[in-house]
Formats: sequence, C-alpha cells, structure tokens
Amino acid sequence: ARVKEEVRPPTGELTVENADLHNLKQVSVAVPTGVLTAVTGVAGSGKSSLISGAFMEAHPDAVFVDQSAIAASSRSTPVSYLGLMDPLRKLFAKETGANASLFSFNSKGSCEECQGRGVIITELAFMDPVTTHCGVCEGRRFKPEVLEHKLRGKSIADVLELPADEAVEFFTEKALLPKLRALVDVGLGYLSLGQPLSSLSGGELQRIKLADQLHRTGTVYVLDEPTTGLHMSDVDTLLALLDGLVEAGNTVVVIEHNLDVVQQADWIIDLGPDGGREGGEIVFTGTPKDLLAADSSLTGEYLRRHLKAQAG
Repeated sequence: ARVKEEVRPPTGELTVENADLHNLKQVSVAVPTGVLTAVTGVAGSGKSSLISGAFMEAHPDAVFVDQSAIAASSRSTPVSYLGLMDPLRKLFAKETGANASLFSFNSKGSCEECQGRGVIITELAFMDPVTTHCGVCEGRRFKPEVLEHKLRGKSIADVLELPADEAVEFFTEKALLPKLRALVDVGLGYLSLGQPLSSLSGGELQRIKLADQLHRTGTVYVLDEPTTGLHMSDVDTLLALLDGLVEAGNTVVVIEHNLDVVQQADWIIDLGPDGGREGGEIVFTGTPKDLLAADSSLTGEYLRRHLKAQAG
C-alpha cells in the first residue's frame, strides 16, 4: 500500500468553531464533505473531544458509530437488531400456514425449559450464575413441533444458525436481502443470524451498527477507531467499504491511528502536538502526501517510518 496520490475533491465543508471541550484550545476546523477524512493524533491529543464531542454537537444529523455495547436484551441477535425477525416470522407463517408467533423464541414457539434462551441460567448465592446448555431443545431455543415447519427445507432454528454469508445465498426475499448483504459488506459474513449480540466484540458491534445504517446516502458517517481488533486483511475490507460509502455520495470521518487507513484517506486532520495538556491543537490539515512532508506532526513522522518499513 502506498500513500494516496489522487485524492477526491471535497463537495463542501462542515465546520466546528472555537471548540474548547476537555483539552481543546479554541479549535476551529473545516471537515470536507464527499471525501474520506482521517482524524489522527497521539492518545489524549483531543481527537474524540473534537469529533465525537464538538463535531457531533455542531452536526447532530451525522451518524456516529462507535464500539460501545448495544443497549439490548440478552436475547438480541443480528436479525432482531437489524429488524429482520418480523419479516422472517411472516415468511415462515406464509410458507407453512402456522401462526407467525410460533417462530419467535420470545413467544409461543419458545422451548419451555429454557424460555427460548437456549441455555439454563442457575443463580447461586455468593457466586457467578452458572450457564448450561439446555438439554431439552439442545440450545436451539424452540419447541420440537416448531422445528417441523420448514421453509425450503430449513426450520427457523436452521435459518438462525446460518452465517450471513450463506443466508444471502439462501434468501431471495426483498424484505431480508439488503440488510443481510449489509452484514456481509461490513465484514460480518461469518456471524450467524441468531448469535447473541452479547457475545460480540466491540469492533463487531460497531460494524453491525454500521450495517444497520448502510442504506442511507448523502449522510455523514463518523466512525471511532473502526480498525480496532481487525486483522490486516480485514482492514482492506473496511477501507473498501469506506471508499464505497464515499463513492455513493456520503461523507466519512474516521478517528483512526491505523496508518494503512491514514495513508488512504483524502484528507487528514492531525491533533497534538502531544497528549493531555500538551494536546488540543490542530497541528496539520491536508492530504496524506502533504503529511509526509510535515515537520510539526508526530503522525507524519510515524507515517514516514511506516512507509520506509513497508518498502523494506
């Protein structure tokens, strides 16, 4: 990977004026629209204060996607979070003639032993609760009679065990396909549709939130360190996704320290010069190529070393 030579021209700008949140020192900055902007700087330099704080306050319509837990019940899954459980139940009901509520593990169809959780949780005094696999439904959450109803040879439990990669091949229905494709597009093709959200990492939660928003265009997306926990090959997938969002007419702003993302951005806003009290100022704005020549920026220094190491 090399530093991006041909950067996209911005279509406009979104400004932040005299921001003084936390350690920011009356910072004013213009974030270009219609391009990919990376906001960089050492830890504590003020990146989050500027973007998740001041920028989001000034531009509340922007879609902010971070890695925090999704406020959801222990029963939430990718399909329920993306609003696909309802169309799925209706599909099974239409196909089998059974009542749609049978196909919910929160309702009539749930295994009576584990109440549709798939596990038995035993609360013990003075100890953490013990979670065991439900022996009655074998962790599949439904009553046996529900599993006799099939859609193209698969029961509702079979479908919820499908990874998104396979689900996009199995379903042709318009009510389901766009959101399932979005899961694959954000690099979550390996997630099964019924996996509990509570078992996902911060990076996976961030990407599922992004999948939920992907249908919008003309939107400003703000992502907080989207490469955290990603393998190198997945960073390329993420970059392709961010580029695709920009090509579709969106504005993408990432708070990011990953230099592979930084060198592929169209525009960089670098904070510093250091962290904490020594931070809170903008030390550089410009293209990745300009950053390589910037003396005042630690990120520029890291990028020069990174490129030298890559060149070997």
